[in-house]
Amino acid sequence: MQQFFEYLKSNYSISSRVCSLAEEAEQRAKTVYEQIEEVAKINQARVLQAFQQAGITEYHLQDGTGYGYSDLGREGLEEVYSFTFGTEAALVRAQIISGTHAISLALASILKAGDVLLSGTGRPYDTLARIIGCDTGGKRSLQGQGIIYKEAPLTEEGLPDYDRIRELLKEKVRMVIIQRSRGYSWRRALSVEDIRDLISFIKNCQHDVICFVDNCYGEFVEVKEPTQLGADFMAGSLIKNPGAGLAPSGGYLVGKSELVTEAADRLVAPGMGQHMGTNLGLGSLFYKGFFMAPQIVAGALKAAEFAAHLFTLLGFETSPKAGEKRADIVQAIKLNTPEGVKAFCRGIQKASPVDSRAVPVASPLPGYQDKVIMAGGTFVQGSSIELTADAPLRPPYIIYLQGGLSYAHAVIGAIMAAQELIDAGLV
Repeated sequence: MQQFFEYLKSNYSISSRVCSLAEEAEQRAKTVYEQIEEVAKINQARVLQAFQQAGITEYHLQDGTGYGYSDLGREGLEEVYSFTFGTEAALVRAQIISGTHAISLALASILKAGDVLLSGTGRPYDTLARIIGCDTGGKRSLQGQGIIYKEAPLTEEGLPDYDRIRELLKEKVRMVIIQRSRGYSWRRALSVEDIRDLISFIKNCQHDVICFVDNCYGEFVEVKEPTQLGADFMAGSLIKNPGAGLAPSGGYLVGKSELVTEAADRLVAPGMGQHMGTNLGLGSLFYKGFFMAPQIVAGALKAAEFAAHLFTLLGFETSPKAGEKRADIVQAIKLNTPEGVKAFCRGIQKASPVDSRAVPVASPLPGYQDKVIMAGGTFVQGSSIELTADAPLRPPYIIYLQGGLSYAHAVIGAIMAAQELIDAGLV
C-alpha cells in the first residue's frame, strides 16, 4: 500500500492525511471484504450453471439480422437470465434503453384503465414518479391513462409500513411495485429477505396481486434474487449490475411467462415480441457482461464499503453505515452543503478515465424535479456500474456514489473526492 500512496502523493497531490485515513479505512473494511467475496463466488457458480443449463455455444454469441426470427443468440441469452433469476421467462433486449424504460414497459404492459397500482415502498424516485403521474398527471402517464395509483409511505426506519399496506389492500389492487434500491432517498435498500417477507404479507392479504420488483442496483449483491423468493415480475438495466460495464445499452424483465409475454408484445407488437428482434451485434457483450457481473458487483460493493469507512473517518454520515448489511451497490454520503456535493463530484470527475478535465455542473435533467449534478467519465454514457456519483441539488445534500469497473479505480475516486473536500475547506 505504501507504494500506492506514494504514487498518489507524487502524481495526484493527495495529502498524507488522506492517505493515512484511506489506509485505515481499508484495514477496517477487510472483514466485510471476505463476506463480499464469498457471495461473489456463489453467484459466479449460479451464473456459470445457467450458461451450462442453457447449452450456450459459440454460435449463440452471434446475433441474427432483420426480423430476428429464430435468433439463437437472443433466445439463449434469455434462457440464461431465466435460469439465473429462477423464472419461467425473460426478456433481454438492446432496445430497452434504461432501468426506467424497463419498469415503464412492465407497468404499461400489464396495467389498464381502472386497475390499481400500489407502491409498497413509498414515493418512487423522480423519473418513475413522472411515468406514474405522481406529480404531473400528464396524459401519457399511467394516471393519465386511467390507472389508479396509491402508495404506502415507508416507516421512519425506512421499512415498508405493513399496517398501511394492509389497509390499502382491502380494495382490489392489480399490482404492487417494490423498489429495492434507495433512489434519491436517505433509506437503506431492501434486502431479498425484506422483499420476501413483504411479498408474503401482500399475498396473504390479496393472493392474486402481482408483486413487481424494481431490481436496479441490486443484482448479485446477495446470493438470491427477489424472483427466487416470491416476486412475480422484475426489471433492471444492463448498464447497471448485470452488464458489468460491457453492455452499451439494454434492459431486462424476468418473471412469469404470461407477464413477460405481455411486456414483449408491448415492446414489439402483439404476438411477435418473444419471437422477433435481434440484439444488433451486442449479444456477445451481453453474454460476457452477465458472466462477469458477479465479480464486477463484488468490486463495487467493496469500494462502497471502503467509502463508508473513509467518509465516516472524515466526519460525514453514511448510509449504509460502515459494516452494515448491503442490498445494493449504492453508498449515500450526507455532505450537508451544495458546496460539498460539488466538491465531491469534482473529485470523482478528476479520477475518471474519460472527460477527466470536465467540471460537473448541476443542471435540469429530463424526469427530475431538481437540478441534478452527475460525475463520472464513463465508457458507456450513464453507466452506473462504472464509477459515478450523482445527487439532486437539494437539502440535505446527499451524494450517491456507486460502481467501479475495478476496485482500485473506485478507491482512487473516493480518495480524490475526499481530497477535494479537504482542499475546499469543507472537512
